[in-house]
Order: sequence, then C-alpha cells, then structure tokens
Amino acid sequence: MQSIIQIEKAAKTFKDKSVFKDVNISIQKGSCIGFSGYNGCGKSVLLKCICGFSLLNQGRIICNNKTINKDIDFIQDTGIIIETPEFINDLTGYKNLKIIAEIRNVIDDKDILKTMEILDLEKDKDKKVGKYSLGMKQKLRIAQAIMEKPKILILDEPTNGLDKRSVVIVREILKKFIKKGGTLVMTSHNKEDMDILCDQVYEYDNYNFYMKSK
Repeated sequence: MQSIIQIEKAAKTFKDKSVFKDVNISIQKGSCIGFSGYNGCGKSVLLKCICGFSLLNQGRIICNNKTINKDIDFIQDTGIIIETPEFINDLTGYKNLKIIAEIRNVIDDKDILKTMEILDLEKDKDKKVGKYSLGMKQKLRIAQAIMEKPKILILDEPTNGLDKRSVVIVREILKKFIKKGGTLVMTSHNKEDMDILCDQVYEYDNYNFYMKSK
C-alpha cells in the first residue's frame, strides 16, 4: 500500500522536557491509525506536528512526498479537529460553516447543508452556536472537518461529548470515509472507537508510540 504520511525519527520537547522521541510510523493511504495514552502524554502534540501547527525538535514528517514545515507549511487537503476550534457564538451553525467554507471556496451552500443533514444538524442550522449543546458543537466541529471532502482526516477525540445515537452516526461517516479511500488519523479514549475504526493503534509508553496488537 501507498504511504501517505511518514513520521521519521520524530522528537518533541518543551523547555528541555521530552514529550516523545524517535517516533517512526508509516501511515498508509486508506487506513485508520489511532493513538492512545493517558491525558497529556503527547497524542495531541503529535497530531499538531503532523498538521504543521507545531514544530518538531528532531526528525521529519512527510505527507504526499512533501516535508511538513519545509516543502509546505501545513498539511494539505486535510480536515482537522485538534482541541477546541473557536466558533462565533452569535452566528448560526450554518453561518459559521459558511465563513469557514469561503476561505477555500471549493464547496457551495448545498454541500454545507448536506453535511449538516448527515450529522443531524440541519434542523439546528439557524440556531446560534451559543445555544448549541456540547454534543451539537462537537458535531459542528466534525462538519467543518469533513464538509470539503478532504483526503485525510486528523481528529482528536472525535466522539467526545456525543450521545449514543450521534456516536453511531459519526462512526458510520468515518467508516464510509475510509472505505472510499480516505485516511484517518485519530485519538480516542473510547476503546470501542478504536476497535471499530482503526487498522492499527499506537499506544504511548516511555516517550514513544508502540503498535498494539488488535
């Protein structure tokens, strides 16, 4: 299979404190890779480095034969959820997505509404985000990540805050994304998410990520 993301001898430190070191992982196109570990171990930091939001201290990350922070500043054609993206509370869910969509201008209003519909947000499209529940805001984050039909998704705790019905909806969306050839890189404290979605899971231990047997 074709490698779409290559992590080579990656190391990250903060003020001389090591977060991870000598990480070597090959992520194949059309696969789902999960990262697990305790809170604060460095999972989200690694995702930020893959995206280009944070610089490695050593090593490199290559996406589609382009080195992040060298050939390109940020990963391309990727939907991302890392930590909590800021929405404008005084605007509706639909308007928030429209503002984001206008940055690249590759989708139209119908695409936005279709994305909201599959996430069961269409009925709330005209409600201000400030009145959204935690779960609704999480689905809005997922909507902004998938609405432009990226080839890669990098999702930090994608089912966080969702009720059981919404978890099922999101899992089905992600399974279809992978089946169509998309590549998913994710973290989750939900073992069932990992079991259902991931081809491989890497667990943090002693400043590195090691593949777990499924």
